[in-house]
Amino acid sequence: MKMYVSLGLAFIILVLDLVTKRWVESSLFYGEQIPLTGFFNLVLTYNTGAAFSILSEASGWQRWFLSGIAAGASILIIYLLYRHAANKMFCLALSLILGGALGNLWDRITLGHVVDFLDFYIGSYHWPAFNIADSAIFIGAVLLIVDSFRQKTH
Repeated sequence: MKMYVSLGLAFIILVLDLVTKRWVESSLFYGEQIPLTGFFNLVLTYNTGAAFSILSEASGWQRWFLSGIAAGASILIIYLLYRHAANKMFCLALSLILGGALGNLWDRITLGHVVDFLDFYIGSYHWPAFNIADSAIFIGAVLLIVDSFRQKTH
């Protein structure tokens, strides 16, 4: 996959993530839930930690620690995109992860937390709220796993 295509896809994910987060922030107040189906709400919540709110109760050091990890991972991903341009699925997966990582990194640096708003649930059990960036990272991770099982021809 050409580098400009990979970076273009990551940029599209970044823009979609930031636009949807700002839309939700301008439409809802913190904690407000808007039921859309019997299993899905829009909700405005903030996560100062990592996935599943890990480290969210820490004293603030996690903001820069997680930002550093995201920045380092982004640099590594760009190198891997360059190095493995022939592997389209691998590059697609990394592009999704890069776009998501940059979206959450932007929030973490500029706001001190990540904006989450997608709330799926069954009965009273709610999956932790997430966003477009998290979705892209998850899909990219699944594609990396699938790609790892594909037979390599080189």
